[in-house]
Amino acid sequence: MLKYLKHYIPAFTGVLFIVFVLLGENFPTFFAIAWSLFLIVGDYVLPRDREIQKFSYPTILNVSIYINLPILFCLIFLVVSVFGNNSPDWYVDGLYALFNVDFLAVVNSFTVADKFSILFQTTLLVGILGTVPGHELTHRKKKKFDMFVGNWMLAFSWDCTFAIEHVYGHHKEVCLDEDPASAKRGENIYLFLIKASYEEQISGWKLEAARLNRRNQNVFSIHNRMLVGYLRCTTITVLAFMFGGIFGLLAFLLCAFSAKLLLEAINYIEHYGLVREKGKPVGMRHSWNSNHLLSSVYLCNVTRHSDHHRSTALNFWELDPCHDDAPLLPYGYLSMLYLVLLTPFLYKKIMAKELSKWDQNIATEYERNYYLNGVNLPSGVAS
Repeated sequence: MLKYLKHYIPAFTGVLFIVFVLLGENFPTFFAIAWSLFLIVGDYVLPRDREIQKFSYPTILNVSIYINLPILFCLIFLVVSVFGNNSPDWYVDGLYALFNVDFLAVVNSFTVADKFSILFQTTLLVGILGTVPGHELTHRKKKKFDMFVGNWMLAFSWDCTFAIEHVYGHHKEVCLDEDPASAKRGENIYLFLIKASYEEQISGWKLEAARLNRRNQNVFSIHNRMLVGYLRCTTITVLAFMFGGIFGLLAFLLCAFSAKLLLEAINYIEHYGLVREKGKPVGMRHSWNSNHLLSSVYLCNVTRHSDHHRSTALNFWELDPCHDDAPLLPYGYLSMLYLVLLTPFLYKKIMAKELSKWDQNIATEYERNYYLNGVNLPSGVAS
């Protein structure tokens, strides 16, 4: 039973954070610090996640993803109420009636550190409860319910293009110059976040326009999945304003767009410095992987990234973590996320060693020679 329960850890984390916010002063700050340390230390000391477990009841695993959506709704509207100035009376009275929580007293107790921690942790949880399971579900293209839930999850980060560009663009163009989500060696992480976000929007529109043209349907119609996606995002944004006024709205948008940037940072990590010859198939060597347990649990096994690119039809619990030609990151995905965002030079220095191994042991001759004539040497560190 434990093998099922571990996949409910992200949902439990979301609920626990809501409880800590409602407890008032200092609790959100404590949670944000403790959880980050738990992730980094846990990934380092816990046993590696190297097995494919067999599950007789996949519905239990799917529920572990579906329940993230209502938890995310509750979290977002709690947060916008914390920062807002016009929370509905029924909402405030309901919290007191159900949980004996004096919401206004709780909000007034928060320090500046608490408010920063709430925004920081909410951003991370929008990624973990929204973007990550949304990624899993929008790969299930023939399952309408999964696509419905997945697209609403992605709407919390204003990322209506992900289910289009990622599925039909990134998986085709990965590790090529044409792919906005594949980072080059030595590329500035902060510029990459902006460039990738913009270029993915453009790519998503092109892909959707081409699909609609093939069907003889108007681009500016309800058939356009980009427009429907913007409508979902706008719906959540309007609700955030209704719950929290202008300040609640700003808090939501800050968390939403920051979560989108976190996704791009994960994209940066997943394929950093790896290249592929155009026209050649995507191989195991074209993604960075991790067998660190907590990163795998919190990210729905997206850490088994090579196998995900090998077959997008596989459910997250079916992905194989062990391939001889699949390069491994030195630390867990979430640890690497902190590293690349806070100390990008150190990240590049660490990855230079890994890229050198990739060049020598895994890359084809074309891939090995790709960077030799560029400004950045094969290590990815500028000379």
